[in-house]
Amino acid sequence: MAASILVGNLAFSISSDDLHALFAEHGDVTRAQIAQDRRSGLSRGFGCVEMPSAAAAQNAISATHGKSIAGRRLQVNLACPLSS
Repeated sequence: MAASILVGNLAFSISSDDLHALFAEHGDVTRAQIAQDRRSGLSRGFGCVEMPSAAAAQNAISATHGKSIAGRRLQVNLACPLSS
């Protein structure tokens, strides 16, 4: 079952491709996306990464939480699933 990771405190210069590359170092990445402001299209400073399993996601979280990227310490957590 796929697992989603919420990545916060991203530098505004980080792209979805950068986010994908960062997490690909720690396992397969299904999707990586930076949240963008609807009006300006600029980064909102957080993103979401999807990995194929909870174990892969936990490994990536352990490796990246608190890591300094572009001068900012990442806040990385397992995303809460949406309720139906």
